[in-house]
Amino acid sequence: MVASRAIGSLRRFTASRTLCCSGYICRSFTRSSVLLTRTHINYGVKGDVAVIRINSPNSKVNTLSQELHSEFMEVMNEVWSSSQIRSAVLISTKPGCFIAGADLNMLNACTTSQEVTQISQEAQKMFEKLEKSTKPVVAAINGSCLGGGLELAISCQYRIATKDKKTVLGSPEVLLGILPGAGATQRLPKMVGIPAAFDMMLTGRGIRADRAKKMGLVDQLVEPLGPGVKPPEERTIEYLEEVAITFAKGLADKKITPRRDKGLVEKLTSYALSIPFVRQQIYKKVEEKVRKQTKGLYPAPLKIIDVVKTGIEQGSNAGYLSESQRFGELAMTKESKALMGLYRGQTQCKKNKFGAPQKEVKQLAVLGAGLMGAGIAQVSVDKGLQTILKDTTLPALGRGQQQVFKGLNDKVKKKTLTSFERDTMFSNLIGQLDYQGFEKADMVIEAVFEDLNLKHRVLKEVEAVIPDHCVFASNTSALPIGEIATVSKRPEKVIGMHYFSPVDKMQLLEIITTEKTSKDTTASAVDVGLRQGKVIIVVKDGPGFYTTRCLAPMMSEVIRILQEGVGPKKLDSLTTSFGFPVGAATLVDEVGVDVAKHVAENLSKDFGERFAGGSLEMLRQMISKGFLGRKSGKGFYIYQEGVKNKNLNSDMDSILASLKMPSQPDVSSDEDIQYRLVTRFVNEAVLCLQEGVLATPTEGDIGAVFGLGFPPCLGGPFHFVDLYGAQKIVDRLRKYEAAYGKQFTPCQLLVDHANNPNKKFYQ
Repeated sequence: MVASRAIGSLRRFTASRTLCCSGYICRSFTRSSVLLTRTHINYGVKGDVAVIRINSPNSKVNTLSQELHSEFMEVMNEVWSSSQIRSAVLISTKPGCFIAGADLNMLNACTTSQEVTQISQEAQKMFEKLEKSTKPVVAAINGSCLGGGLELAISCQYRIATKDKKTVLGSPEVLLGILPGAGATQRLPKMVGIPAAFDMMLTGRGIRADRAKKMGLVDQLVEPLGPGVKPPEERTIEYLEEVAITFAKGLADKKITPRRDKGLVEKLTSYALSIPFVRQQIYKKVEEKVRKQTKGLYPAPLKIIDVVKTGIEQGSNAGYLSESQRFGELAMTKESKALMGLYRGQTQCKKNKFGAPQKEVKQLAVLGAGLMGAGIAQVSVDKGLQTILKDTTLPALGRGQQQVFKGLNDKVKKKTLTSFERDTMFSNLIGQLDYQGFEKADMVIEAVFEDLNLKHRVLKEVEAVIPDHCVFASNTSALPIGEIATVSKRPEKVIGMHYFSPVDKMQLLEIITTEKTSKDTTASAVDVGLRQGKVIIVVKDGPGFYTTRCLAPMMSEVIRILQEGVGPKKLDSLTTSFGFPVGAATLVDEVGVDVAKHVAENLSKDFGERFAGGSLEMLRQMISKGFLGRKSGKGFYIYQEGVKNKNLNSDMDSILASLKMPSQPDVSSDEDIQYRLVTRFVNEAVLCLQEGVLATPTEGDIGAVFGLGFPPCLGGPFHFVDLYGAQKIVDRLRKYEAAYGKQFTPCQLLVDHANNPNKKFYQ
């Protein structure tokens, strides 16, 4: 979600090593015992400009850790005390990353809000000293400049950034349930204006370098260089450094001023914002919008507004104090702990724990050019994978190819791709009606209809033409992979790859392995998924796998609640107010009523009474009337192209009336309705871990949040159990069990956690 971490390396300077770049005054590291241990930062002096290079060891990104903080202050104190140095350049030598944010381990190690507040105040002091430096400091930005990295950059007197796609500036702290804690709440409004500052801090969205220049966040842009004797990224960093040194000298010589001339619109906006009444109206409107969007479930956005307001209305000192105190308070909230847990889990699920595959997938083939197949093709070709898209009819193939092109063209409209890049990516796609070229395929992903006989036929056809090393992956949401693989001549090469719709927007990929799936096959599937930009969980085979199996009992409860007389709109309101991004009735429409019925019938055969709830007759009657959900224009709601607000489908009234059942008052309060849905979901998730379908609680939380929309503020079902309390959940399940029976019987692992308060899924 926000910053990123991975593994890399950095040479350590030894006692006798010196910085030996041409034209630099060489700093010997033999005189200072402090410098002997400096591993994150080194610097040299060119003329009268200090060039300070950041490169954190054993990581692909730089983070503002305690060690980097200490080393940076040591270096800056040396710069400030040196009579030879008149200015400085701050640059990262790590490709694609300036500083990706603060080190979250510092916050995780804190046990009180006061400790976190202290961290904030120390960072504030460091950046205040940097901001007031009499020797100008130029931040040379290449790659991600996020969170604490941005706070460091905006404390410098000047900022130069590469006009590169990887160069993104942002304040994503809100996505972790906290706020910027090193001065950004006070500096950003002065630098880019109150509205733009709110937009950055309340959404957490990244800003490209060219837009940052227009906003006043960056002073100059540098075009990245192409390949030469050295790799492009290395050449770009060297060129950026040269440009930054030139500007640093110009600032020191007073030939360049850090002040930016404002345009007429900016001047008028600044004037308007100098009027207290106008500012109060902005605060009010922003707060109203935040309350509507967060439904009171996320405390950080409102605290950000409060801190910005304090600084503007009461002065910077009050603003900085408020920032550090609120930073400490937010870091201790359940919401922040849940969101940080998701961030750590997301990081883990972006690594291939199965190692590198023996043969890299270079040629991919996708069977079925429908919504899912075309989506899989799109996320493959836009990452440079040569992809064959096969269907059985020309019209279906044409629609699939048009979907891929439209997906790429939408990015051109949003200016995230050029038309040349779109055409280059689209040229990676080959559409065809036969199996020509499959003899060169390294992986085939099947995305045909959810019918076991059809999948068997396709698998046999494919195995007749593909090479021995080729992996066969089935994109299915519920059919057991082991059953699909029964007709395979090489079951060790068969695996499940469950994508979520729409494929180009949904981050999760659920990979399913059978007892016969080889480790190398799994490694290949994970590798392809990571290259497609997915967050990946790997689960064991079984009916419904993990995600569908958790969703099914909850959806069964949705039907029962509707039968008990709760209307679709009220049910949607109750689920979204609990934190689900999509209401429960709307979710049925989005999934597709026919798909929901098909999955429910199959899983009911496997799990029996435990998956019971509402009557499937409701779904059958909806299908008979053509109410398939959004895709048919009618479900519980009526859907019209271009119409945002949907109306209830009044034709559903007769179906709901004919199947109505009496509600039980003791378990039918608004809160009970919410917890009947959530506890069935959570209980099934924990049972999946108990049975070994899940390997870790982390994958369970990531799968639930990124695949099914489990409330992010709760951190996923396993974080929810830890934070809410296993005993409270078991108590609720027992209450509902008394009313409805086995569907709410808590699983043994959940009972074990309830019986032992010290037992947690996350220690």
